[in-house]
Amino acid sequence: MVQGLKPISKIASQIQASTTLVIDAMFKDMKASGIDVVGFGAGEPDFPTPEHIKQAGIMAIENNHTKYTPASGLLDLKKAACHRLRIDNGLEYRPEQICVASGAKHAIYIALMVLCNPGDEVVIAAPYWVSYSEMVRQAGAKPVIVAAGEEAHFKITAEQLEAAITPATKVFMLNSPSNPTGMVYTKDELEAIAAVCVKHNIYVLADDIYSNLVYDNLEYHSIASLGEEIKHRCIVINGVSKSYAMTGWRIGYAAAEPEIAKVMSNYVSHSTSAPSTVSQYAAIEALNGPQEDIAEMRKAFQARRDHLVTRMNEIEGVSCIKPQGAFYVMMNMESFLGKEMYGRKITCDDDFAQLFLEKGLVATVPCSAFAAPGFIRWSYATSMQEIDKGLDRLESFIKNA
Repeated sequence: MVQGLKPISKIASQIQASTTLVIDAMFKDMKASGIDVVGFGAGEPDFPTPEHIKQAGIMAIENNHTKYTPASGLLDLKKAACHRLRIDNGLEYRPEQICVASGAKHAIYIALMVLCNPGDEVVIAAPYWVSYSEMVRQAGAKPVIVAAGEEAHFKITAEQLEAAITPATKVFMLNSPSNPTGMVYTKDELEAIAAVCVKHNIYVLADDIYSNLVYDNLEYHSIASLGEEIKHRCIVINGVSKSYAMTGWRIGYAAAEPEIAKVMSNYVSHSTSAPSTVSQYAAIEALNGPQEDIAEMRKAFQARRDHLVTRMNEIEGVSCIKPQGAFYVMMNMESFLGKEMYGRKITCDDDFAQLFLEKGLVATVPCSAFAAPGFIRWSYATSMQEIDKGLDRLESFIKNA
């Protein structure tokens, strides 16, 4: 910083870069330099956006739908979001309860800014997506991390949540299916958690972005579907990025009580003005149009998951449990902690991931930033060929250390 300038915001200076995006940037730089590196870092489907959705975006441009929309999104998109929430999750919302944002991530950020005052506490079920705690801090609130280990399938209990609640607790953040674990909370588990939230009158920020990516015919439940009392306290987050392979289109949405949705809309109006108009028209087609592409992607993801889990558990020194949704596997690498590999001591999962990228030419994400030290996240949103290539390199990396 130039000498003499006043310091920047204390809140801003404490915010850390996204681990997943840092790893992904390193991977892309290496690949651009001609290095044969394999990437398992980014949570981004490798499938193209379905053709009928792309055509809706193209048609929007050709019809000159390129001007501002209402801050919280087109009415037809809000109606489409209500339709999908009803069909997919059994949730009844009206258009005035929907706030469209520039991605589900943006919707979560806005919700936290709207709900939190400085000094409020936000309980986060861990392992958690790295951005949650940073967004809580950006809102001036304090993240309170409640963690569950592999033996609990990475799912916290209602008793753990209850023990973490204080008079300052304002929000509980829940992601099911989870990034990074891929685990899904059962109806019974959610009902117990919902009872605690209602008892203590705290909001639930329910990140349901992976709700359409659940495997083995497992029944999915949104916590907001478990009764009116919990629904009133829920801000449900969803979007088109993961299910429809539309990460770059940047359309997500929140469903909440009308008063909350209105204030969120006000926040959008003074930040981004409105989400991308062309992307909104594409999202309308995604939510209202044919859904067969989701089923095909889900089928492919399940096959990849099964193959990755089977092979990973055959490699000496590492292991993983089978995720139930999303497209991530948590690799347990704790057996390497304290050991030396390639002349370096492995003190944490960050050391392992960095060395694996340098020597094994495979990009993964260390999970310390997800409150899961000793684990490495692999995204199987990539081809079976790349999965085998990465696992071959993992085996060689370990053997030759």
